[in-house]
Amino acid sequence: MADELSGVALVTGGGRGIGEGIARELAAAGMKVAVSSRTREEIEEVAGEIDGLAVVADVSSPGDAEALVAEVERELGPIDLLVNNAGIAGWDVEPPWEADAADWWKVFEINVLGPLLVSRAVIPGMIERGRGRIVNTGSGAGYLPGLSSTAYGASKAALYRFGDGLAQQLEPYGIPVFTISPGLVQTAMNKDRFPADAPWTPPELAPQLVRVLASGRADKLSGRYIHAEHDDIEDLIRRADEIVENDLNAIRLQR
Repeated sequence: MADELSGVALVTGGGRGIGEGIARELAAAGMKVAVSSRTREEIEEVAGEIDGLAVVADVSSPGDAEALVAEVERELGPIDLLVNNAGIAGWDVEPPWEADAADWWKVFEINVLGPLLVSRAVIPGMIERGRGRIVNTGSGAGYLPGLSSTAYGASKAALYRFGDGLAQQLEPYGIPVFTISPGLVQTAMNKDRFPADAPWTPPELAPQLVRVLASGRADKLSGRYIHAEHDDIEDLIRRADEIVENDLNAIRLQR
């Protein structure tokens, strides 16, 4: 039986693709959901269909990030779950010696600085209330070999390290942080980069994983890297003590 949820969730990059799926799943589970992106039409359509809140914001802007969180909390209440999903692939900034350096760096501003800015706007309230969870949408591009992208892969590797460190810093406050891989989902961002018969991940798996993480049942796995397709979250929950003790589901150098 799927987890029933309550409270308020903020999903950045929630107007399409993986973020849209997550927003719809959380709303179906019972949460009040705010969706944000830079494209008003997309988020207004999603918000209208899930009885949620649409807030236009550029997560790489400190002012936008603070205003985004303030509006969500003013309209819906304190944020219980932050899903840092907004991201760009930056396929057009390769190779780096030909691309404009500012365009290359913009991938980091959206994929890494964005999660930092929105998280820092949300965390003080979570600490004060003694509750809250953060989920970052990572990618296998951050650690798998064979990806020629210098910007996207590097930014997702940085996002994982950000989530890992943040989980440790927030552990004393009881605020879990997770970085997940949604798998290779056929979205507008990447559908033209891979063949039609690529091993696509079913798009519903990442939203279902986030729903479980939002429930609190997986809180012992804070800081762990969880793959929506290759990891069985219910098995991980059962084995949580073993996973923590042996430092499993972590991207580490093993010697």
